[in-house]
Amino acid sequence: MPSSRDDSARPKVLWIARLEYRFHAWRERRARHRGLTPVVTPFPGYGGADWVRVLGRVLIAPPARRTSSGEYASIRGWRSFVAVPVAYAPVVIEVDGVRHEVVADRGGVIDVVVPASLPPGWQTLTMSVESGPPIETRVFVVDPEVRFGLVSDVDDTVMVTALPRPLLAAWNSFVVDEHARQPVPGMAVLLERLTRENPGCPVIYLSTGAWNIAPTLLRFFRRHLFPTGSLLLTDWGPTHDRWFRSGRVHKLSNLGRLAEEFPHIKWLLVGDDGQHDDEIYTTFTREHPDNVVAVAIRRLSPAEAVLAGGRTVVDDHSAAGVPWVTDSDGAGLLERLKSVGVVDGDSQARR
Repeated sequence: MPSSRDDSARPKVLWIARLEYRFHAWRERRARHRGLTPVVTPFPGYGGADWVRVLGRVLIAPPARRTSSGEYASIRGWRSFVAVPVAYAPVVIEVDGVRHEVVADRGGVIDVVVPASLPPGWQTLTMSVESGPPIETRVFVVDPEVRFGLVSDVDDTVMVTALPRPLLAAWNSFVVDEHARQPVPGMAVLLERLTRENPGCPVIYLSTGAWNIAPTLLRFFRRHLFPTGSLLLTDWGPTHDRWFRSGRVHKLSNLGRLAEEFPHIKWLLVGDDGQHDDEIYTTFTREHPDNVVAVAIRRLSPAEAVLAGGRTVVDDHSAAGVPWVTDSDGAGLLERLKSVGVVDGDSQARR
């Protein structure tokens, strides 16, 4: 019989986390009883010379509706959250003819690194669950010669969401039609310009948004001509020791991981002053000064700041070792990045 000391050493699991797991298990049983089967929803990942980070989620959900022209039909935000996540589902990943058996996490999320030797650029691999048909996904393999990378927040940085205010967050996430979501003016042009001037640079969209909205985000990026990139989102809901996941921890841990995976790359960090991007980027820049080329912070308008619950206090970066620019939209940030030499004023490609 284990001693009391052994019992106290075990991590305690919040009752809400156990309740969430049982609720999803009950929904999964009901869905299977109706004859529905799990499928893999793939998300774009990234990789290096001999590995790839594969991302996706195992869900039980009806297929997305399409119009007669083949486009996705108008979708309300709440539909992204009604799919049933399949916990601990066994998944087969096939890369260049090699099979890898992995297991999704408690929320059905697949986030694994597998060995692979693929050429630089976007490459295709497949994932399948429960002997189902293979689903294609893509990963961006970074050329070892590339020295520039782009990390961008999503909410109120490239897409107007006013996410920090709880009621508006719920409205934007669950009610608003996805085709009504508006891009931040000039941000698509800015990001496209950066990728054009830096051929082969990795683009990472790092957000505290839920994995549920990943398909919506990917369609949003395509509609508004944002450069294709990898998504790093999070899973809403309780963990074993917290009622809610920490967005700050999520962003800092992934930034630190990128610095370890690509020590030769300097990242341009793009965010806004409506959440904690300035604080997060300050911390990362202080801990990894050799991995940051510059920071660009979009200032919310007074109306947006009110909707977003106010602005965060922007630190004094006059003594920072990297350029730190701020403006209200993509066009303004582009001009300021030109002034500090991050963007070529003559529009000549560089590496």
